Amino acid sequence: MSQMKKVVASTMLGNGLEWYDYALYGTFTALISKHFFPAGDENVALIATFGIFAIGFLMRPLGAMLFGYIGDKYGRKNALSLSILMMAIPTACIGLLPTYTMIGIWAPVLLTIIRLVQGIAIGGEFGGSIVYLVEHAKPTNKNRVGSLSMLSMLMGLFFGTMISALLAEVMSPEDFDTYGWRIPFVLGFFIGLVGLYIRTKLQESPVFLEAQEAGHVSESPISETLKNNYKEVFLGIGLYMAVTIPFYIQTVFMPSFMVKFMHFSSSDSLEIYLIVLGVMMVMAPISATLCDTHNRERLMKIVSVCYLLFALPYVYLLDYQTFTFALISQVVFAMIVSFYIAPIPTLVTEIFPARTRYTGMSLACNLAAAIFGGTSPMLVTALITKTDSHYPIGIYVMFAATISLFCVFEVKRRRDQKRLFLI
Repeated sequence: MSQMKKVVASTMLGNGLEWYDYALYGTFTALISKHFFPAGDENVALIATFGIFAIGFLMRPLGAMLFGYIGDKYGRKNALSLSILMMAIPTACIGLLPTYTMIGIWAPVLLTIIRLVQGIAIGGEFGGSIVYLVEHAKPTNKNRVGSLSMLSMLMGLFFGTMISALLAEVMSPEDFDTYGWRIPFVLGFFIGLVGLYIRTKLQESPVFLEAQEAGHVSESPISETLKNNYKEVFLGIGLYMAVTIPFYIQTVFMPSFMVKFMHFSSSDSLEIYLIVLGVMMVMAPISATLCDTHNRERLMKIVSVCYLLFALPYVYLLDYQTFTFALISQVVFAMIVSFYIAPIPTLVTEIFPARTRYTGMSLACNLAAAIFGGTSPMLVTALITKTDSHYPIGIYVMFAATISLFCVFEVKRRRDQKRLFLI
């Protein structure tokens, strides 16, 4: 296997594992709340389970700083090897964790600790894997290479959901409830081991080696980023808003929204969800290829305007409450999302200098996810309940697209003034 193939395989496995676990936790939320919380009020247990899930988002910026420090000072490879190990072991621990009836209050306590560790690991894995990929890319394919991080995210979600659905189909309800749901979590550990093995065979990023040889490695990446590159961090957050808000609305909020508010069956909702993931996996590479061969910023401006134009029709079509209109609505929206998210990894990576790139990139994408992405389902649900209208979904998407559109213009201005840190 060539070095570049190892780079792609290891980063896609590590990043895919993160979202594989994310899909499992979301899919098995009801079972997790049943097994790890005391019997009684099911709604309280479910809310607590979602709360533990949210804790992982709060830890992501901390993980970004921790692994950013390691990645910018000691090398990208070292940070990524540690992050995948910290992700694989806790994923398996969820599958092996004793229930509340076995160990009492320690069950939710240990589940919380596991999610805390995973949140830290994710904070270092996602941004770091993007930086490592892009720093290995050639100028002619940097957007396509960077987009692989997003493709692995979609694949992790897809396979996590598919494996869960397959096990639920082939196992009896009693066996699946007892131990079947644990199998995918334990499988995640072995996926992580494969990724870790490949990462131990990798070479360091050529960009980091060049900076190291020139004596340009930062001794204090965190403080240097916050002091010298805070504007780039805010710019990265702004660029990422049109990724994280629409993506979490589409993948976290929409499946439950269709069942609870639109009165679709769970099977119809799952079918549309898997179709949407498939569409995004096909369209993202097309977008990345176009960004490598055409004007990337111009394409992103067009896509941002498409967000603004389709945000309200997106909701309007859903309000027909038919499978066909719901499918059309979500497929079109998924195409817009995939066209925007494909070039974002490379674009955000480029705005940071090499000496603080791991820290800056990780902080930007993880702060955006923690502040805007993870809160999107909760905020949109609250707005829908308060206004008795579904249009807050579209309005929030328009808000994200407007901020990101201004940030794309700022990237173009910086490029014209030679203030963009290119690879």
